[in-house]
Amino acid sequence: MAQTIQLEENGLYLVLKVTDEQDVRLLHFGTSPLDVKAIGEKQEEGFRLLELQLSGDDRAEYHGRTHRATFPGLRMRYAGHTDTRNGIGRKLEIAMTDPETKLKSVSHLQFYTGTSVVRAWTVLVNEGEESVGVEYVSSFALTGIDKEGKLDRDEKLRLSIPHTGWQSEIQWRTNTIPELGLSHMTDRSSKRISCSNTGSWAAAEHIPMAVLENVEAGTSLVWQIEHNGSWHWEIIDQFDYLTLLVSGPTEHDNHWWKELAPGEEFVSVPVAVGAAKGGFEEAIGELTKYRRLIRRPNDDNRLLRVIFNDYMNCLWGSPTTEKLLPLIDAAAEIGSEYFCIDAGWYAPGAWWDGVGEWLPSRERFPEGIEYVLGYIREKGMIPGLWLELEVMGIRSPKLAEADDSWFFMRHGKRVKDRSRYQLDYRNPAVIAHANEVIRRLVEDYGVGYIKMDYNINAGIGTETDADSFGDGLLQHNRAYLAWLDGIFAKYPDLVIENCSSGGMRMDYAMLSRHSIQSTSDQEDYVKYAQIAASSPSALTPEQSAIWSYPLREGDDEEVVFNMVNALLLRVHQSGHVAELSPRRRALVKEALDYYKTIRDDIRVSLPFWPLGLPKSEDDWVSFGLRAGDRLYVAVWRLGGEASEIALPLPKLAGKELSARIAYPAENDSAIAWNRETGELKVTLPREKTARLIELSVR
Repeated sequence: MAQTIQLEENGLYLVLKVTDEQDVRLLHFGTSPLDVKAIGEKQEEGFRLLELQLSGDDRAEYHGRTHRATFPGLRMRYAGHTDTRNGIGRKLEIAMTDPETKLKSVSHLQFYTGTSVVRAWTVLVNEGEESVGVEYVSSFALTGIDKEGKLDRDEKLRLSIPHTGWQSEIQWRTNTIPELGLSHMTDRSSKRISCSNTGSWAAAEHIPMAVLENVEAGTSLVWQIEHNGSWHWEIIDQFDYLTLLVSGPTEHDNHWWKELAPGEEFVSVPVAVGAAKGGFEEAIGELTKYRRLIRRPNDDNRLLRVIFNDYMNCLWGSPTTEKLLPLIDAAAEIGSEYFCIDAGWYAPGAWWDGVGEWLPSRERFPEGIEYVLGYIREKGMIPGLWLELEVMGIRSPKLAEADDSWFFMRHGKRVKDRSRYQLDYRNPAVIAHANEVIRRLVEDYGVGYIKMDYNINAGIGTETDADSFGDGLLQHNRAYLAWLDGIFAKYPDLVIENCSSGGMRMDYAMLSRHSIQSTSDQEDYVKYAQIAASSPSALTPEQSAIWSYPLREGDDEEVVFNMVNALLLRVHQSGHVAELSPRRRALVKEALDYYKTIRDDIRVSLPFWPLGLPKSEDDWVSFGLRAGDRLYVAVWRLGGEASEIALPLPKLAGKELSARIAYPAENDSAIAWNRETGELKVTLPREKTARLIELSVR
């Protein structure tokens, strides 16, 4: 019998329909009630809750490479639902069954109290008598993402995609749907707009998220894929509407295929999907609140301690006792709270392809590394060390203890990338090795901070004990997360920074566990401003570690620019601070002292972008954080002839504000608030300068 399931929760409206034929359709997911006139009777057929493709099964319609019209997706029939509450919010589960194969699916929708974002995933259980091969399963499927408003989708939709790359992270680009090649010329086509990642760098080319804004309706849809490996999302057209499909790896796109034996279960990659009233900023605001809710509780995101790391534009992976001691003194003097010794501490010379044993070099530390770590503690800082624990160099002495079962294998050969082998975290011997390294660093050396780097991409996966290369990769991804969970359970106060050649694994499978994320290896402080300003879109501000590395040959404004890059996020201090002039070192200390007065606001704030999302060609860049009635705005003048910029703050129009340049205290700049227009005029007389502005609503 037909029925309708309607939910209103946290500002979200969901409508599901079970037809007389027991087909399950997700008719609506948005910030306002469903307009029943928006969906025609024939169009309803395309509003399927699930897409699911099995090997040997048929496909319907003209689908091209899209994942629509799947079988048994089209055969799945309603088998019941539950609507419950748990400690984090409301939970909806919808069960369906394929009458032919007896494959059961359960679609999970977990609400989180306090945000209009849900986490979604699909569980498959083979209740039949024969194995089935899974080629695709959606974690979330929503048709009609363009149904609000009267304008054609070609006119009203704007899709924002975060492109990313090494030293060029988080570069958002916004386009109309036709600009991306999916013009509204038919009710369905073979074209799709899609993003995929294949490999162990989840953010190798795109951050696993996107935002779709309906400028006519004044609403936005936002999604992120919470996985540390391969993933896929696509927007397709069918029944004269657009459909969003979000998933983990697929066979066609990511070399993933899974054989499900009778009685066996498979859980898809979790994704988050949210809706917001407003545009990009409002969508990111909801996602920011959600990200804080799903994150492992930890003191690091409450305290926001300042990290000094000796690598960037400083020791470059060549630490010694002699080099470190004056740097430690200077780091303590400016107010650092962690001091992390970066790469190279385990090798007498070149170390890249010899990593894997993780024992300190006597040549670098004649007194033993314990002496230097103890010196860091004596200076009132928590010591840290760099690791790359998922790889083993091709010249590592540890290879003598390992066999092929330790590593990713393809076509009978060990997978090699940049002179390293990929360790397989499904292997108990690998886990034992990793556990012992962490134990030694924490218990024997007293390390409280680990920079966990990962500088290779293991590619499509491994053939060992796997149904496909992608299946092996997915199993490993999940095994690594389980290992990480165990480490944090054993050492709850340990801070482990998530680094992957900078930001190549910036995803919320990792960031729901790690309290801090390296955002980039960018060596040019001017270019870093764009990455820093964009970063609160991809992760919470308090998790976004930004390098600040005053240069030996720089001037006062270069120091200030470096510090402003990091002041509204997590300060990842570096540079030869021991060799800076007293005045320039005082500017660093001034910034860190100010940071410590505002970090309680940073951890609860929401981001905004007065000039829009930064682009590499911009002369001016700005972003801000709002915490109640206090606002902090960073502004950078990168180039161009104009010495003034008006920062639109329309939500504050008509309000009285107190405004001041908070850093640096001494400056040649000016600001002026125009209450009527809602604009903050900023004057920076020189190129390559930056200021941190503090605003308070009276």
